[in-house]
Amino acid sequence: MNPASETPDDSEYQVALADGFRPIRDVARITGVNPVTLRAWERRYGLIVPQRTAKGHRLYSEQHISQIQAILLWINRGVPVSQVKDLIDGVAPVLAIAGEQWADSQWAHKCHQLLEAISTLAERRLDDILNSELAIYPPQVLCKQLLLPLLAELEQRWRGQFGARLEQVFFHSWLRSKLGARVYHNNRQQQGSRLLMINCSDLPMAPGLWLCAWLASSAESAVEVFDWPVPQVELSMAIEHLQPPAVLLYSSQPLNLSQLSTLLQSYAGTLLITGPTVTIHQSELQPLLAQHRNLRIAIDPVVAMQVLADQRLLEDA
Repeated sequence: MNPASETPDDSEYQVALADGFRPIRDVARITGVNPVTLRAWERRYGLIVPQRTAKGHRLYSEQHISQIQAILLWINRGVPVSQVKDLIDGVAPVLAIAGEQWADSQWAHKCHQLLEAISTLAERRLDDILNSELAIYPPQVLCKQLLLPLLAELEQRWRGQFGARLEQVFFHSWLRSKLGARVYHNNRQQQGSRLLMINCSDLPMAPGLWLCAWLASSAESAVEVFDWPVPQVELSMAIEHLQPPAVLLYSSQPLNLSQLSTLLQSYAGTLLITGPTVTIHQSELQPLLAQHRNLRIAIDPVVAMQVLADQRLLEDA
């Protein structure tokens, strides 16, 4: 994107910036809600209606930012964005609309729709459902409320079920293509060093790895994804070439902890371990955490992004 197109030079716009208003790109970085979603909230639901210049540029006040953060609080509790305006405006009774059972049922319904599409190998239906949700929910909300529960449900369903392998290959391939395309597109817009994310499991297409990559990419960080395990010597070569500010190791299986110790001694950046392997090695990782200041752990992609944000390794952190 041409930077000049993001910074209009008309006097009205510049005066508004001087008065403390912010353009939509800055608001997206502060709140984690991307511009497409902010426009959808405004257009579909009348949420967060910004000030407009004569040339149509959106400008947001600090009050708008506070309102966005309030909306995110409700969404994180499971309330659909279509119902949030009544809550913010005080029209709907809070206890009636935001009860845990009601909220769970909304996301459970969306999860059921995805499960049905997966069971019939309906790629276009999967696309339509996820695209619809992506238009109105921030990535971290979708990951926490929908995609991680969906993956947990699928893991349960695939244990010993006839046709499970077919469903698994279909869904994992679709998810990698879907999220990989977004990572690739976002990477073209970013400069600087890339976060290095590596699948340390035996099987390719690890969904948790791609969720990590997608979430980091959505936070405007460049990401390099290695979808297969890399031998220790070659991983060191990759780090030397790429100079990543952080390396994320994702695994659903046990790790080689001796190789991990060697890597920690040779790499000064943040090394983040995430996935089910954190639970597998919980007791063994504690001494390493005490010995190495650059080692971090996270049980799932949402927590992993919070760790990276706390380390100021995401662009909007």
